[in-house]
Amino acid sequence: MTDSNEPTQPDLEQLDEREVAEAIGAAARITLAPGPREAREAPAEAPAPDDEWALPGGTAWVYLADAKKGLTRPVIIGDGFNSGSSELNFSWEILERGPYPFLSELRNRGRDVILLGFDERSASILDNAEVVRAAILEAIARRSGDHPLTVGGFSMGGLVARYALAKMEHEGGQANDHQTALYFSYDSPHRGAWIPIALQAFAHYIRSLNAAFSNQMNSPAARQLLWRHISEWGDTPETDKERGTFLAELERVGGWPSRPKKIGVANGTRIGESNGIRPGEQAFHGKGLAITGTRLYTQSAGEDELVAQLRVVTLRRPHVNTSGLPEIDGAPGGTLEGFGILADELNKIPALIGLRSEADIREHCFVPTVSAIALRDIDTHEKLYEPVTAAAETESELDEFLCASRNEPHTLVTEELCGWILERLP
Repeated sequence: MTDSNEPTQPDLEQLDEREVAEAIGAAARITLAPGPREAREAPAEAPAPDDEWALPGGTAWVYLADAKKGLTRPVIIGDGFNSGSSELNFSWEILERGPYPFLSELRNRGRDVILLGFDERSASILDNAEVVRAAILEAIARRSGDHPLTVGGFSMGGLVARYALAKMEHEGGQANDHQTALYFSYDSPHRGAWIPIALQAFAHYIRSLNAAFSNQMNSPAARQLLWRHISEWGDTPETDKERGTFLAELERVGGWPSRPKKIGVANGTRIGESNGIRPGEQAFHGKGLAITGTRLYTQSAGEDELVAQLRVVTLRRPHVNTSGLPEIDGAPGGTLEGFGILADELNKIPALIGLRSEADIREHCFVPTVSAIALRDIDTHEKLYEPVTAAAETESELDEFLCASRNEPHTLVTEELCGWILERLP
């Protein structure tokens, strides 16, 4: 007996790869982005800014603390990684309408908020740093008085701002005087971010059906951010050449700005506590006929570890294995619903196409705690999971940092973390 509520699945012979491709292309644009599902899919409209600056490569939306006084104490906040141009509504939803109204609290303290968006969030960090530089110079030119700037960003935005400030100091001269007293990063991957190899492999495996996911994973920013990357589903995970170039350029300009105080927060704990995701567990599986046989697994340490079995339409079921990677999906840090987003997007496609799927585990570690606080690399289990002791604090490249009291979603805006930042404003 069949459940009348279950959609009818087509016979295997009825599946047509062209029809599947057209359906995926029309109904789903799979990309990974932080934030709750409601914010990603239907953010409420943001209030109109007091001013809007068109910048080379981006846009600044300005919300003044006091319209009569104009711009007096600027706080520039850079957007994070995704595909396409920055969206004001999404930024406002995340920063203001979540657990803590960060933008309102900034303005209540007399700070003018400048939300900085990029025309292409997946472009090179080096290129988008020019948008930050333009915003800094614009803020200085429009500012009344001489109150110093606060400049930072969420996730990738923190790296873009870090490089922009460091480069301005390196180049020197009045044209590069950033007049910034405080730099902040919010769960930014200073030592690299992590997208499971299973998800990267699936993205490239379905490229002929839907290129958006693969393009995002192979974008310049993704290659620079990710600690380990693959360009094709069968590649061996490695440090991408783009990341090597970015790190070398960052080092060339000094690594960090020296003039502002440097602070950062992490959405992960400092006590070495796992987020509960165990290695080698099935995290995603296909249920519809066109995708049955696809299974994605959380990362295991060891040699020749299975992380994915792939099948979409074709009967070919290649396996993807990795060697020498740590159990990073469960590491303390900010989490991303990578497996969950993939299932959600595939399930938007009409059931007749046969791509129904389920995320057995929705999330994975995206920015390990030790990466967000610029403390140590993320290449071993010990470095990922070792608690951050008081003695280790001096080893961070930041002047001060704060870790969340629990592992929580990447860039979740909380009173705990934001309140700490607000106390340190110049």
